[in-house]
Amino acid sequence: MRLGRDFYIMVTAFVVCSLAIVGLAEWQALSIGEGWCSWYGALRIVGCCVGAVGVIWLGWFWLKLARAVTSIARRLKKELTAENAEGARQEIKIQSSASSAVEKPAIIKELNEAIEQQLAKYSNHIVELGKQIKDLQIQIQLSQRQKRNTEAIIYSLRDAVIVVDELDRLLMANEAAGKLCGFDFKTSQHKSIGGLIDPTKREFVDFLRQSRQSKVEATRHEIQFSQGERAKVFDCIVSCVYDETQRVCGVAAVLHDITREKQIQQMKNDFVSHVSHELKTPLASIIAYSEMLAEDEVADEETRKRFCSVIQNQAGRLNRLIEDILNISRIESGLTKIEKSPVSLTILIEEQLQMIRSYAEAKNIEVVAQKPIVYDQVYADKDMISQVIVNLLSNAVKYTPSGGSVKIETVVDEVAHTAQVTVSDTGVGIPKDEIKHIFDKFYRVDANKNQAKGTGLGLSLVKQIIEKVHNGRVFVVSEPGAGSTFGFELPLATGQTVEAM
Repeated sequence: MRLGRDFYIMVTAFVVCSLAIVGLAEWQALSIGEGWCSWYGALRIVGCCVGAVGVIWLGWFWLKLARAVTSIARRLKKELTAENAEGARQEIKIQSSASSAVEKPAIIKELNEAIEQQLAKYSNHIVELGKQIKDLQIQIQLSQRQKRNTEAIIYSLRDAVIVVDELDRLLMANEAAGKLCGFDFKTSQHKSIGGLIDPTKREFVDFLRQSRQSKVEATRHEIQFSQGERAKVFDCIVSCVYDETQRVCGVAAVLHDITREKQIQQMKNDFVSHVSHELKTPLASIIAYSEMLAEDEVADEETRKRFCSVIQNQAGRLNRLIEDILNISRIESGLTKIEKSPVSLTILIEEQLQMIRSYAEAKNIEVVAQKPIVYDQVYADKDMISQVIVNLLSNAVKYTPSGGSVKIETVVDEVAHTAQVTVSDTGVGIPKDEIKHIFDKFYRVDANKNQAKGTGLGLSLVKQIIEKVHNGRVFVVSEPGAGSTFGFELPLATGQTVEAM
């Protein structure tokens, strides 16, 4: 291709030079000639130019054709060369494979066996891993279920439960703990317990920290929390939480409200103290006078009778005290025998007035009773209601000065179907701040202790009989120096009431 291009350039150059020489010669002849010879020379020059252009165009066309043919030939040659090379490689590969298959059958067999062994080994290992993964998934599910159950148990407890980590941050708490300590237990996780609890409960926070620092397994301490005007006592049990390395990773605290237990314990202590005092007083008199009688220290018969009367009175007082205690205990425990029947309050009041009038006359106290009411029957235990009326009348006479009066009356409310009995006196009265305690066991108004002797069980027994046994209501209205009004209210004994009972 390169040779043809060079040849084309040489021919073109030769033709151009030849035509240039001929053209110059013809031009010279034309310039000296005349007539038609001059025109003939011009035509010859034009013909030479046309021929030169034709030769140049043919040469250029031939050169372009030669280039296209050469390009096609090169491409075909290249494709044939690539196909031959690929065939040679395939042939070499086939020959190599055949040679290897012929020359090395043992090595291939050994490799296959080794590969199969490794595959079997890894297959077993994969199976074992699959089993372990399933076991782990089951354990995770069980752990999550146990966690949910534990949280459900903690959240359902009435006792306050608080769990903190080693940095005193809240991990878990139930609703009781949130109400007690004043925080929202659902949104307070991972917050410092010292910032969540009110500063007045700092004793509890310090107890948690001391327990964590001392690393004790369990310790308990009574903590008192003030809630408004009331104070509550809690039995706080704190235990350290350990991780797998036996390092303390937190503290769990349970607070049990023992306020009621403390009150009951105090009431028991007060009860024992009052009973001991009340029993010792008559017993001391009985022992003293009986010893004097036994040692014959009585000078005359009149003194002997007086000593015997004192012993008899103190024995009766002791018997009444024991009976009152037993009655209250029976009513509170539900072991008392109750025999209810329709009874008239007017008749019961008349019976008890006959017993109390002699005592009232001895103190120059007038006892006034109302006129009989047509229908005032209640469904009640006759003996118990009689005891209630006696206690109210005797207390009224006891705390009324000489010359005063005691009035008892019954009011029937047919609309509410109730009967109300009131006992009013002109006695010393009760201070307002002590009225709320007047029905407590062994309680006696300090200002009135010198007015009369008593055990402080009579009004408590009245309250137990009316409210607990008969589902009624007791009340008191009093003003110091102006007297008191004690009363009780019971439902009327209608036909439906008797059938229901």
